[in-house]
Amino acid sequence: MKTLAKNKIKEAIEILAKESKVLVPMQINGISKFAPWGSEGTLDLEAVNTVLPPKDLLFPNTEKMYSYKVSNQEITDYTVHNEAEQQVILGVRPCDMQSIKCMEDVFLTKSYEDEFFKNKREKLLTVCMGCAKTAPTCFCDSMGLNPGKHEAADVQLYDLGDSYGVEAQSEAGQELVSKWQGLLTEGEGTIPQPACTLKVDMTGVPEKLSKMFESPVWKEVSRKCIGCGTCTYLCPTCYCFDIEVRNDGNEGYRFRCWDSCMFSEYTRMAGGHNPRPSKTERIRNRYLHKLEYFNERYGKNLCVGCGRCLAKCPVNMDITLFIDQLKEVAVNE
Repeated sequence: MKTLAKNKIKEAIEILAKESKVLVPMQINGISKFAPWGSEGTLDLEAVNTVLPPKDLLFPNTEKMYSYKVSNQEITDYTVHNEAEQQVILGVRPCDMQSIKCMEDVFLTKSYEDEFFKNKREKLLTVCMGCAKTAPTCFCDSMGLNPGKHEAADVQLYDLGDSYGVEAQSEAGQELVSKWQGLLTEGEGTIPQPACTLKVDMTGVPEKLSKMFESPVWKEVSRKCIGCGTCTYLCPTCYCFDIEVRNDGNEGYRFRCWDSCMFSEYTRMAGGHNPRPSKTERIRNRYLHKLEYFNERYGKNLCVGCGRCLAKCPVNMDITLFIDQLKEVAVNE
């Protein structure tokens, strides 16, 4: 196995940064997130996961789509803003790597390709950091993932104690690893095999939920939700967005920005009708989307078990507790 000494990781990052924008997990002003290498903050590869997910690398919080100028009611200048730069994300955990796969399903399959997402994804190399430990809120292995690695990453790193095991998993990954050749050595080590302490049983959950749309359980589950949207903004797989336009005289631009299905305005129609008028319907939609709808459409759960919503919900809404309680819920066949 090729190994990289931990005291050489910054040198390895510097090598990549000569040709690409490198995003790494950092502590910046008390917030753990992926940020460009060189940002003012502290590199934090030992953290189990970042508070903020890396989804904005491919699906920015706010993204200008196109701009235009108008003269005599005719468009004189029209520019699509779909440029993308070469990026490397280093230190992404298996749960967040899975979230990238989920976003690929949404934006690149089923006869539709989102050009903005596609351009960014084609220029992104992924270096996954296998977990050596898990947090009390982690439950990714219950969602079918291996917290120790993800096969879709271009390069997989393993925490071996004083060094990282390095494994290229794609052609792009092999090219990346070749740039580290002068830093790598042959070594041995025990690859961590971590397991989450928080467990849920997903057996039959999508099938049962398909029969529960009218269940009274939704009112009880949503009782303490305050509709703040924290769960959706911290979730690595939530992709609701709004599209708006800004005009300034004879020019303007259209942009999209993150939205949340937990907000009443999200489904409010022009005539005032709202098919999800209360938090009961909105919580139902969120849980069904994560655990049933996405599974039916793409063959995988939209929840990746990262535990961010458990850790940060101000009223302790817990999707794992909901899954456990499903076993006791009666349904009408």
